[in-house]
Amino acid sequence: MKRCPLSLYRGRVFLFLSRSNRRRRDTASLTRREAFASLFSEHTFYVNRPFSAENEPTVKENMVTRKMPPRRQHILSFLQDFYSENGIPPTVRDIQRACDISSTSVVDYNLEKLREAGYINRRQDVARGIEILDQEGEPISNAPRVHIVGAIAAGIPIPALSTEDAGSSQEFDTVEVSPDLQRQHGQLFALRVKGTSMIDALIDDGDVVIIKPGRDANNGEMVVAWLKQEEEATLKKFYYEGRQVRLQPANSTMDPIYCSADNVEVRGKVVSVIRNLG
Repeated sequence: MKRCPLSLYRGRVFLFLSRSNRRRRDTASLTRREAFASLFSEHTFYVNRPFSAENEPTVKENMVTRKMPPRRQHILSFLQDFYSENGIPPTVRDIQRACDISSTSVVDYNLEKLREAGYINRRQDVARGIEILDQEGEPISNAPRVHIVGAIAAGIPIPALSTEDAGSSQEFDTVEVSPDLQRQHGQLFALRVKGTSMIDALIDDGDVVIIKPGRDANNGEMVVAWLKQEEEATLKKFYYEGRQVRLQPANSTMDPIYCSADNVEVRGKVVSVIRNLG
């Protein structure tokens, strides 16, 4: 990969990357949107600064495209935008309508050219069989990723890892969630389950629970409960009973935990579970 000198534009540093050896370019450190952008152009300028979810640049900010027919570039841009917004690829007719193309055969021709160039893969046996490929020829996943910030006890409470600033930390493993889940609940974090106290709710040891941060809960909701005096956390169903709280396991062999309401703090509610099938 050929690297040219740094350039300064509007106070930002840009690094020019030549496309002379595109498949050897390392995209491991790029965000999802940057990785898509790197596939689009003959020449790409990447902004040399970190991006948060709020200020992550658009494709147009990330790149300057050359040497690709405008119609094909439009199709590839639409693929990326559609996939980012919907979590699934468009159909050929979706592309035809969005890009104002006269026939599906013209769409097919341009998709085949993109496939030959290594930008996409196509499965002819399904309607939404278009996959955008990375530099190694592997499909790029567009699913949002949530940080697994630690473990949570589904059994005896255990000390919990703080979830503050977890959304921007690079120290944690991540797990994919559906775009609809993130659109519905906003910011999320994940915890790996230890124990079997929630087994009757189909949550087993080693599963990952997706949590919506929050301090409130209704009776019967499954929550991350923080026990202040013990400085421990547990995953249980929450029931407020006068001056005390009952933290109820979903396991007929285990007893509930009773404690003063002043000693319990809700840290979030379970909105999804990812089963461990290993």
